[in-house]
Amino acid sequence: MIYFLSDYSQGAHPKVMEALLKTNMEHSGGYGLDEHCAHAAEMIKDMIGLDDCQVYMMVGGTPCNVTIMAASLRPYESAVALRTGHAYFHETGAVEATGHRIAAVDGVNGKMTPELIDKAWEEYEDEHTPLPKMVYISQPTECGSIYSKAELTAIRNKCRERNMLLYVDGARLGAALTAEDNDLSIGELAQLCDAFYIGATKNGALFGEALVVCNGGMNDHFRFMIKRQCGLLAKGRLIGVQFEALLEGGENCIYFEMAAHANKMAQMIRDELTRIGVRFYSASQTNQVFPMLPVSVVEELEKEFVFYRWAPEKNGMIPIRLVTAWATEKKDVEYLVRKIGQLYQK
Repeated sequence: MIYFLSDYSQGAHPKVMEALLKTNMEHSGGYGLDEHCAHAAEMIKDMIGLDDCQVYMMVGGTPCNVTIMAASLRPYESAVALRTGHAYFHETGAVEATGHRIAAVDGVNGKMTPELIDKAWEEYEDEHTPLPKMVYISQPTECGSIYSKAELTAIRNKCRERNMLLYVDGARLGAALTAEDNDLSIGELAQLCDAFYIGATKNGALFGEALVVCNGGMNDHFRFMIKRQCGLLAKGRLIGVQFEALLEGGENCIYFEMAAHANKMAQMIRDELTRIGVRFYSASQTNQVFPMLPVSVVEELEKEFVFYRWAPEKNGMIPIRLVTAWATEKKDVEYLVRKIGQLYQK
């Protein structure tokens, strides 16, 4: 079987594995208080141009989302997110389990807008309803689109107007930053939001994300909250070591190299399927592709390829999700699109 299921179904980039093996017998401090985590944090601060931010090595995306909301929101405050947002839709109520409601709104091509933030406020009255305090978005979005600098700036301005925090889920941040249409640098992202995380699990690491808290007011006793949310890894250096390997070389690091490769493979799929007349469920710009195919084509593809059926069948068509990754091979992409072409044009 050929996998287009996800961008974390394989292991880690060889350079990451080499770094882990090289440092395997070292003794170090626990819980992220070691020289590798400290060095990786400094690398990130240099990359984004913020010396006074705090960087926390986290085990995964859900712990990032849960911890930042639990730590930053008062008991009566809520977060605003898209109905498709990962923290709302795919985390089994983890945020709500901390006592914070997520107010869900319907997005525009998977994106939040200033108007949608205003709409969320329509449900707020007074002390009898949760007070919207944080806007949660993903970059790229769950449907593979990306926010432009202008769009993110508009959201940032609306947050300031409403006295809200802006938090960016960066599970696939590398894909967004290396997308062909992207006009937003990681440094500009850091300036526009209060916190974000750099996702590595879906871009060449075994596991791990780097949570960057830019707003100093959100850092009070933050490590206490990481521990309370079961996110403080005893062998935290394993995340730091991976980020050292991923970010070595700055702009020429393998983190961006891998993400660019995944995007390139996805673009090959989009270009060829567009050429043969396939329609898409969403306008993706990154490494997730959502073609809409006849049921018979999907069933035949499932005999050789592994992927998600993204939504239920409607009028004989099923949207599927194809995800490319750092290790996706061109020959597999070529075989996939050739197979779809043969089945689609029968």
